[in-house]
Amino acid sequence: MKQVLQHARTGELSVESVPAPQLLPGCVLVRIGASVVSAGTERASAEFARKSLVQKARSRPDLVRDVISKVQRDGIFSAIQTVRSRLDQPQVPGYSSAGTVIAVGEGVTDLKPGDRVACAGAGIAVHAEVACVPRLLAARIEGDVTFDEAAFATLGAVALHGLRTAEVKLGDMVGVIGLGLLGQLTVQLLRAAGCRVIGMDIDAARADLARQSGADAVANSSGRFMDIAREMSGGAGMDSVLVTAETSSSDPVNLAGVVARDRAIVVAVGTVGIDIQRKAYYEKELDFRISRSYGPGRYDAAYEQKGRDYPIGYVRWTETRNMEAFLRLLADRKVSLGLLITHRFPIDKASAAYDLITGRTTEPFLGVVIRYPESTDIGQTISCVAEQPRRHNGTGANSEVSVGVLGAGIFATGTLIPALKASSETILTSICAATGAHAKHAARKFGFRSCTTDEAQVVRDAAINTLVIATRHHLHADQVLRGIDAGKNIFCEKPLCLTEDQLHAIAAAYLGAPRRRALMVGFNRRFAPMVGQLKPFLSSISEPLSFHYRINAGDLPPDHWINDREQGGGRVLSEVCHFVDLLTFLAGSTVVEVEARAAGGAGRSSGGNVQATLFFANGTQGTISYLAGGDRSFPKERLEVFGGGAVAVLDDFRRLELVRNGRKQSVRSRWRQDKGHHGEWAAFVQAVRQESESPISFEDIVCTTLATLRIEESVRTGERLVVNSGSFLHRPPQPARVIPA
Repeated sequence: MKQVLQHARTGELSVESVPAPQLLPGCVLVRIGASVVSAGTERASAEFARKSLVQKARSRPDLVRDVISKVQRDGIFSAIQTVRSRLDQPQVPGYSSAGTVIAVGEGVTDLKPGDRVACAGAGIAVHAEVACVPRLLAARIEGDVTFDEAAFATLGAVALHGLRTAEVKLGDMVGVIGLGLLGQLTVQLLRAAGCRVIGMDIDAARADLARQSGADAVANSSGRFMDIAREMSGGAGMDSVLVTAETSSSDPVNLAGVVARDRAIVVAVGTVGIDIQRKAYYEKELDFRISRSYGPGRYDAAYEQKGRDYPIGYVRWTETRNMEAFLRLLADRKVSLGLLITHRFPIDKASAAYDLITGRTTEPFLGVVIRYPESTDIGQTISCVAEQPRRHNGTGANSEVSVGVLGAGIFATGTLIPALKASSETILTSICAATGAHAKHAARKFGFRSCTTDEAQVVRDAAINTLVIATRHHLHADQVLRGIDAGKNIFCEKPLCLTEDQLHAIAAAYLGAPRRRALMVGFNRRFAPMVGQLKPFLSSISEPLSFHYRINAGDLPPDHWINDREQGGGRVLSEVCHFVDLLTFLAGSTVVEVEARAAGGAGRSSGGNVQATLFFANGTQGTISYLAGGDRSFPKERLEVFGGGAVAVLDDFRRLELVRNGRKQSVRSRWRQDKGHHGEWAAFVQAVRQESESPISFEDIVCTTLATLRIEESVRTGERLVVNSGSFLHRPPQPARVIPA
């Protein structure tokens, strides 16, 4: 299929052939008929992308601070690699479209193939021939509304939510400042609601268009606008004012304060400056509000991604119901878009639409629509590079490692796949992502032979002998099980799974496989060069060791997917497993008991500060302090080891100190960290080619995973728990046994 992509580094637009997206549970697959190009949001994004690095830095000092912190913490080369990786990621513009449902995902019961829907959401209702849209971001189209018209439903919902935020009532006198596309829609909706409307825009043509659309009066200067407001209200002022302008200036908001009546409501719907002059707002006791996008549900992942609707008795007008209301108004011809749609472009000419909204083409415009062919190839796999002579990809000794990668997110493309590509024994055969844009970008950047959004194809492909799993965490267990069933070697990024039931299923499948292939989890830290020097230093010590591992993890936004228990599993399962594995490796023993607490006591969320104590079979003990409340610019990890008259300190994988008998050995890395990503892949490749045991034994993988799951349980219950990993390897698993206090 074809899709519009924007290059983050240059801002240039291109129309490319990419695989059609996956159909995800709770979603519908829509063949798009039309989409709207936003003159506000998309223009701003394009203009930012076209700036030089210096200009970008000046406009986003917050990002500059993040980069500086990254340099201080991880080294300049690591920071440069991260910035380059982010700038290489393609942007997928678009957030308002309409089309025909061609497939429905699991859990969707009220839509069927053939239904016509309007679609919403940045990164979802993109400019592409096919889109995968969560159910609550799709609204059924009624009557004879065309796709060109229905594609405006998202903008219509934005305008409607502005009206609801302003609490307009039948007969109210309402001002609309800014008569671009959003302002024009607002004027028509206010007329449909029985309000008297006064519009204002410095563009006389747009003011005249608002008059044609039903405004009772219009003005193209602030003075005239104030005069009309005073005359029509008998000197009282307007009941509410909606600011739909697009400007960094605060003049529109302050003009609204002048024309509003005593105790009126002023709502900022457009992106405007809000440096409010206090006098007018104070003297009239005005209520200033900001209208947030399409309505309740926006930015709530539980609503938009998981389909958890709000009860209508509590939230009457969600973003979905706002879209549906706008579509009904279109069907009833209470709102007309005939005069508002000024340009239509086929998908192949999409760059011309962006030339228009960014001012490269000096031509008046308002509503700009991209149209799509009625039928198109929606294949989920495309070839990316010319076919090369294929070497043997079987499973015999010294065979090539032919890789199929599941996942093309930031970690995969920024860290993991570069390590794969650096290996001369690795063939990058295919990469799969949920969206075609990410799959195509990764394939082209790293040289995969094909890209796809069809996960099953990668798993079934006989030319692929090794499956690399780098998807979101809730998908790992099922993908590992499918890989085992298909007889693949498997490299799974941590965590292996999110529940003990999943761990038991994986252990049973792996141990029961007719022929066991290599299975490894991406616990990379044990392969770091400095750990390679630390391990033999500690191995010479015969007595139990004491570890203290401090992690300055930094905070994550509450709505980050890792904090989502269903997708990410929380920060303990997502990251603490790394540190459990490293201590297991250095101790040379298995964890037998754990005890953990979160800040605030048992039962508190483990997404923040967690203190965990590990007890090993050989008497070694370790404490992991996972701290999310610190400053991110401070080094992230520090491991201290004591025992046998020796001390070792590993400081953020950039400095290692080994002290024994008063003599200190110090190793430093000034320019970059090396946490072992290249080393782990090299070790895994060697195991695959030689058909030997995985560099991390399956017993260690099970023990580390179970210990991490038990840490999570200990945080929740406040109990000290046994880690009986042997039960997962030899007999049905036993529940965690509580150690008496």
